[in-house]
Amino acid sequence: MKKAWIGAVAAVAIWMAIPGSAHAQSAQALPIPSVDAAIDFPNEHEMPDPNLTYKIVFDIAKAAPKIDDVNPGLIAISRYFNTLAKGGVPADRRKFVVVFHQEGTELALTNAAYKALKDGHDNPNIALIRSMKQAGVDFRVCGQGVLSRKIDMATIQPEIQIDQWAMTTITTLQLRGYVRVAM
Repeated sequence: MKKAWIGAVAAVAIWMAIPGSAHAQSAQALPIPSVDAAIDFPNEHEMPDPNLTYKIVFDIAKAAPKIDDVNPGLIAISRYFNTLAKGGVPADRRKFVVVFHQEGTELALTNAAYKALKDGHDNPNIALIRSMKQAGVDFRVCGQGVLSRKIDMATIQPEIQIDQWAMTTITTLQLRGYVRVAM
């Protein structure tokens, strides 16, 4: 009985010695549940810094290589978002904006519009976009691309804001301190 009590006290002491953010992250699910965070490994360097604000604009100008695949850029962005969360970066310090333009414009389409464009194939990106939006990721689509492709603006997913032009969105965000990452 005494050994069990000592073991329990030791376990509580060890648990209390671990920083609070590590407890919170290990006890909660990742913000984008369908995608894992980066895998930890021994002696890794340059870890997420909970004291920094990660302001990033992701530039997606390409469709997925296969019509029924989720865009690999969305998966990579989700993995990074989850990695920052796992690393203790608070939600208010993860400021991600995804901008769709050129071929990437099709990712912004509703399922019905995508099916009409892609010979009956469902838009495989919708579920992940919704999960990302719920986690706090902001989405934009290039209005010039929507117009030039003769896309009805009503067929853009409601989670996605239509901006004047991807060039304006990306450069304005960069001038506001966001880092651009092309996907």
